[in-house]
Amino acid sequence: MDIRKVFGLNLRRIRLAAGLSQEAVAEGMGVDRAHVSSMERGQQNVTLLTLWQASQALGCRAADFLDEKSPAAALNLNVKAPRRRRTKS
Repeated sequence: MDIRKVFGLNLRRIRLAAGLSQEAVAEGMGVDRAHVSSMERGQQNVTLLTLWQASQALGCRAADFLDEKSPAAALNLNVKAPRRRRTKS
């Protein structure tokens, strides 16, 4: 699996386990929420500094983001998406 995907899936798994929003993690890292989103989707080449900032914001080890066994569990997350409001036509 692409290391960017591994990092992104682990970032999402750890963030959700901590009960934090992308916005809260972004604030803790000093980056924009959209940057966190693109990292979670595996679209960013993260630097060592970004890896460190993520570990500090989420209170985990930097190595936790590179664990290739954990992303498989992240794919099976049973997280409910926010419900959309229906508009009357």
